[in-house]
Amino acid sequence: MKLLFDESVPRRLANSFPDRFETKTVTDMEWSGVDNGRLLDIAARAGFKALITVDKNMAHQQNPNTLPIAIIILSPLFTRINFLTPLVPEVISILEDNPGKRLIRIPDGES
Repeated sequence: MKLLFDESVPRRLANSFPDRFETKTVTDMEWSGVDNGRLLDIAARAGFKALITVDKNMAHQQNPNTLPIAIIILSPLFTRINFLTPLVPEVISILEDNPGKRLIRIPDGES
């Protein structure tokens, strides 16, 4: 399953995902600076199933009824890798249950 990490997500988080997930960053794909609506469209056309982000504003910027792929918003207390890594098992569980094209927030219980 192909996952796209937004520019705000540390690249090292990919190391926390099993090999069955193909992870790329927006930078890897040379899509830096592309506005979110367009980014979601081109990601869907490229075969990505979900965008992983820490951009909490994304929920207010996108219409959840017209999403071309799932958006998973990670909402830890801080966006450093040691706060994001514990959220990965929940991300994997959601992805394995086929999230469809919806917006999902994953808090850490403290945010």
